[in-house]
Amino acid sequence: MNGGPAGPVSNLIAAAVVVVLGGAAIAGALSLGAGSPSEPGPGTWPLIIGVLLTGLGIALAVQARGSREAERFTRGSLLVLAAVATMVVYVAVIATIGFEIPTALLALVWLRFLGRETWRVSIATSLGIVVVLYALFVGALDVTIPHLF
Repeated sequence: MNGGPAGPVSNLIAAAVVVVLGGAAIAGALSLGAGSPSEPGPGTWPLIIGVLLTGLGIALAVQARGSREAERFTRGSLLVLAAVATMVVYVAVIATIGFEIPTALLALVWLRFLGRETWRVSIATSLGIVVVLYALFVGALDVTIPHLF
């Protein structure tokens, strides 16, 4: 269902959301410690992503009046808001309880409720994602991230 093109106000709202998310990523990255180019810290990549998001949001705001490529907000837009809300909760709890449980729950929610996969596929894939990420980041790359095991 296409709701037609979004107007300038909708485009500005979308741009503002991207700028706010970029700003939040920058603030979070700086609290983690960005490090330096020769010795990157845990906040290096979040800082880079935050700066890119902020820049893209500003570019969207500049083009808000003339752009006809964005769609209007519809009921389907609520799925995006749900995804963002679950990601905010994920980021809020990962430092406290580690990445395993929040990652499994985030993947499960996204697959089952947002992606409408079966319970079997959602559970198996969620657990598989955690195992692969654990093996990659903790096992192979020896990345210091909050984890239970």
